[in-house]
Parts: sequence; structure tokens; C-alpha cells
Amino acid sequence: MKIKSFTSALTISLLGFLPGIAAAQETAAAPAVKHESLLDEIIKGGWVMIPLFICSIAMVWLITDGILRTRSIRLVPPMELEKLRNAFRAGDYVGAYQITNETPCAINNVTRAGLIALGDGKHPTEDAMLAELSKETARGSVRLSYLSVLGVCSPMIGLIGTVVGMIKAFKELGGGNVAGNADKLAAAIGEVLVATATGLFVAVPAFMAYYFLRNRLQSSMQEVEYEAFNLFRKLPYHLAEGVHIGDQELYANAPNWVDAPAGEGEAAPAH
Repeated sequence: MKIKSFTSALTISLLGFLPGIAAAQETAAAPAVKHESLLDEIIKGGWVMIPLFICSIAMVWLITDGILRTRSIRLVPPMELEKLRNAFRAGDYVGAYQITNETPCAINNVTRAGLIALGDGKHPTEDAMLAELSKETARGSVRLSYLSVLGVCSPMIGLIGTVVGMIKAFKELGGGNVAGNADKLAAAIGEVLVATATGLFVAVPAFMAYYFLRNRLQSSMQEVEYEAFNLFRKLPYHLAEGVHIGDQELYANAPNWVDAPAGEGEAAPAH
């Protein structure tokens, strides 16, 4: 009886340890999880990561430049605006013209265009200022437009990496030895995902920054327009009629047939 009891107890003990031994063996057989660094993930993306890296650097530079260029304090510096106001208060339009040449900025450029056309009357003056405003807006929008280009091109570049990675993946599948080439297949699929994600990572902030800075530029240019036209408000244009301000050469002259001696032929028709 004692031998049977001992045998039963030993059997129960062994049955209790067997699951633990099996679990330990499974744990030992399971491969260790490999943690990859960010650099490893970038390298996995393949050669397409090089142009995407260049696009990301360009995006950061364009955003920084756009933030600086669209600031209202840069387009309408308070000190420059106060100088112009003082000159207009004193009726010193020649001095105001000289002020606009000292510091290049949007408010000075627009005001200078108006002062040059001052002797032609109110409407030509306002037309000249509006034309200069359009130039300033276009000048500020040129670099911002490249953000939109990056937003469009970056996903396309990532898509190229996707296509290349898919070609590699299908080549591995077509080889018929999927189990033996599992590492190569996984690397190809990783290249697909990394390239696509990187392209979107560059495109999304580029588009967001483009629309934000474009609206900011429009708002700042409206302030430039308001301050510039406010300087010319109630200006006595009739007292400045025929006056030419500035050192620009005037090319237009009287038609050459006006002073022609009589009898030398009829005047040429004006076109």
C-alpha cells in the first residue's frame, strides 16, 4: 500500500511539472524580438529615401522662410511707416520718395510707385499702387508655391519606392521559395511601407504650411494696401499735376511728326 501511494504521488508531481517544462521549452525556442532603430527603418526604405530627405530639408527651409517673409512687421515696419507719415504730413513728397529708397519693404515699394505717378492724377496713382501690390504679392507667393510642389511630389516619390518594393516582393514570391527567402520578402515589404509613410510625412505638413502661410501673406498684404492708401487719402492731386518725382527716365515724348515742317508730307497716322 505504501509503495502504491508513493507511486501515485510521484505520478501526480510529474504531471504537474510537465506543463511548466513544455512552456519553458517553447519560451527558449521562441526567437528574440529584434528592435530596430530609426536609422535602420530609414535605411530599409532604400534609395528613394535620399530624395525624400532632400524634400524634407527643403520643406523646413521654405516654412521657416515663409514665416519670416509673411510677417506684417516685415512688410510694414512701424518705423518706416512713421517716417512716411511724417513726410506726408509735412507735404514733403520728395523726402518721402527718398525714404522709400532707403529700406526695401512692401509698404515702401507700394508708396514709391504711387509717388512716381503722383503728377498724373489720382487714378493713375492708385493704379500704380495696385500694380505694385500685385507684384509684391506675387513675389511673396513664389517661394510659398514650392511648398505646394513638395506636397504633391513627395507622395509620388514615396509611390516610386512603393512600386520598386512591390516589384522586389513579387520577385521573391515568383521564385517559389517563399519560406527560404522570408527575410528578403520582409525587407521588400518594409521598403514599401517606409517609403510610402515618409512621402506622406513630408507632404502633409508641407500642404498645411502652404495654406497657412498663403492666407497669412494675403492678410499682411491687405494691411500694406490699407496703410499705403491711407497715406494718399485727401491728397491734393491738382496741386501736384505734372510734377515728376523720382529719378526714373521718362521715355515718352511728343510724336515726331508734330514738329515736322509743313509741306514735307502728311503726318503719319497714330496707332
